[in-house]
Amino acid sequence: MTEILTHWVDGTDFAGESTRTAPVYNPAEGTVSREVTLASTKDVAAAVASAKAAFPAWADASLAKRQAVLFTFRELLNARKEELAAILTNEHGKVFSDALGEIARGMEVVEWATSIPHLMKGEISQNVSTGVDVYSVHEPLGVVGIISPFNFPAMVPLWFFPTAIAAGNTVILKPSEKDPSAALWLARLLKEAGLPDGVLNVVNGDKESVDAILEHPDIQAVSFVGSTPIAKYIYENAAKAGKRVQALGGAKNHMLVLPDADLDLVADSAVNAGFGSAGERCMAISVVVAVEPIADDLIAKITQRMSGLTVGDGMRGCDMGPLITREHRDKVAGYIDIAIADGADVVVDGRGVVPDGAADGFWLGPTLIDKVSTSSDVYQHEIFGPVLSVVRVKTYEEGVAMINASRYGNGTAIFTNDGGAARRFQREVTVGMVGINVPIPVPVGYFSFGGWKDSLFGDTKAYGPQAVHFFTREKAVTSRWLDPSHGGINLGFPQNG
Repeated sequence: MTEILTHWVDGTDFAGESTRTAPVYNPAEGTVSREVTLASTKDVAAAVASAKAAFPAWADASLAKRQAVLFTFRELLNARKEELAAILTNEHGKVFSDALGEIARGMEVVEWATSIPHLMKGEISQNVSTGVDVYSVHEPLGVVGIISPFNFPAMVPLWFFPTAIAAGNTVILKPSEKDPSAALWLARLLKEAGLPDGVLNVVNGDKESVDAILEHPDIQAVSFVGSTPIAKYIYENAAKAGKRVQALGGAKNHMLVLPDADLDLVADSAVNAGFGSAGERCMAISVVVAVEPIADDLIAKITQRMSGLTVGDGMRGCDMGPLITREHRDKVAGYIDIAIADGADVVVDGRGVVPDGAADGFWLGPTLIDKVSTSSDVYQHEIFGPVLSVVRVKTYEEGVAMINASRYGNGTAIFTNDGGAARRFQREVTVGMVGINVPIPVPVGYFSFGGWKDSLFGDTKAYGPQAVHFFTREKAVTSRWLDPSHGGINLGFPQNG
């Protein structure tokens, strides 16, 4: 009998009223491993009611108490990370080592959130007027919603809920229905760490549950990571409902390679950043911008490294696993046909890959396409798969202009041994996260993550200092303690003096 995953509400499994379900696949086998219940609007409301009831006590809990829960959670997560990694490999398909890396990057934010007593400190100015002090405090918002994508089922929730919880909020987490088990696992681990019931609730679902989160009047803020069209939808509808929103969208990340770069380092980096997690990363390098005359040499080096990659079941020690669903695999593979029709050269065609795994798995091998036109859909669209494009340019200036003309501004990188060129690039490029000889410039947990242009909707980035700003609201207090000599009645407008 197929296992049916339900929700996590008020510290326990919650079936809800909805009888709708969706299949959860093992992508390496192409088979349904379990079913997940899709929440109705009433099911979301039940979760919100639990979070709302838990909020007053959790908001009033000491910073030390919240910190202690996160410390314990971090230790439990570290001790059992291989258990979680196996879940990620089973439902997403990424290789086991990559799953462990995902968890490690999520744990950075947990560790950073344990410093919440320092992060919640306000400011004070004494004697701004005679006997008057002004100080600020940071207070939680209430119930907040988190809507996370399929490609990082553990890391993206860990980007958001540790800071939200540490700041005193309660949370409704809606993971992707394609791989929901990681979120449920994390919720159970938090309960084991001592988190009170109702502080973190998990509702599984599709658009109905997303819309319920966006519209519910008791949810004060929404965090989202996903494709640009959905990010824009989330932003517009949540903002229309009066909520704070941070909606991180899609990407088309470029790697600009100057002629003086170490081409062996570039080739390694392009393969790692282009094909890791089967290219299903918003920070994946999908376009190599080669400043001539290096393109032919660089392509030869990339091709040589691609020839040694193995594709298969992520539990077998392969380099790259399958894509998340058959439909997504077919969509990504379709871009290879588009490239051929548009006159590009398919140097390595991943459609003929022989995987180390079941024949029905959702396989597509690493693909390299040269001489891609910037007018082609292969260049214009976020493919979100193991397809690496090469665009040839004549100058640094042409390459930067191309990157800046993109509608996306998530991540980019430059590879060069010229410090002046690198400094110029990081100042001139209109992208939110920049790598200098670093292909995937994801900031560490105590900075903040997010792009520019159509890669971010809202005013704040994820995790780091901006997360504290997002998940709290500042209260300014003007205080005077009167001495026995009372100042008397004065109906004039208060003035500093």
